[in-house]
Amino acid sequence: MDTGVDGLGVEVEGTIATLRIDRPHARGALTAAMWAALPGTLAALAADPGVSVLVLTGSGGVFSAGADIRELRGHYATAEAADAYHALNAAAERALAHFAKPTIAFVQGPCVGGGCQLAAACDLRFADTTARFGVTPAKLGIVYDAGSTARLARLVGVSTAKYLLFSAELIDAAHALRVGLVDGVFGPEEAEKSVYDLARTIASRSQLTVRAAKDLLAMDLSGAPGADPGADGDPVAAWRERWERESRGSADVREGLAAFTERRAPRFAWNG
Repeated sequence: MDTGVDGLGVEVEGTIATLRIDRPHARGALTAAMWAALPGTLAALAADPGVSVLVLTGSGGVFSAGADIRELRGHYATAEAADAYHALNAAAERALAHFAKPTIAFVQGPCVGGGCQLAAACDLRFADTTARFGVTPAKLGIVYDAGSTARLARLVGVSTAKYLLFSAELIDAAHALRVGLVDGVFGPEEAEKSVYDLARTIASRSQLTVRAAKDLLAMDLSGAPGADPGADGDPVAAWRERWERESRGSADVREGLAAFTERRAPRFAWNG
């Protein structure tokens, strides 16, 4: 799949799509063109019925050191330019956070600034022992986006979010695991296999169950699931109405029970 921009690649193998930040020579620095391409790329992957899980990663042992500093002077030359750049960042982050299918960030090396912003927008995050994390706008005099700040605090708690934002210091993978910024840390030799094994496991489960769970859990962050609000404006009621309707029309539960009884792997068909 062609993303139409240098430094951002997509590979699809079976039911797993990999969205790759592919600028190891620039430490995975994110250009404005890359930020701008992310929503459309994610929309195309969300619409692909063959894709069940998305892995966001880097290349050459590097995830992303954040925004391309060489571009930032231009982006902050005027208030209007800064607003436009912030809008690109926010739109890309929202597109990833609201991606309907499960997302996993696989982090090696630096995961700093905008890179950490994107990793935090994924459902799950795993790292190898080379990973380093930082939220560094305080080094540049930039006010961190409100949605990004809320997302970070939800992951690591308010106190740790304050530490990361106030100090702009980097933390290693073990520290990130302790505070909940990542869900697991692996040695460099086993990390990629472990992450993709998990991705394939998730893809083998009922996507009806997975997607309904993701939709419901997103309410705490975004205020509403993907369904339109019900007549009474209750997002939980709207969620229940949507997913109960999906469940009634799906054969997944019958297949799951049959596979369990027959001691075989289920062949779930729902793909949303």
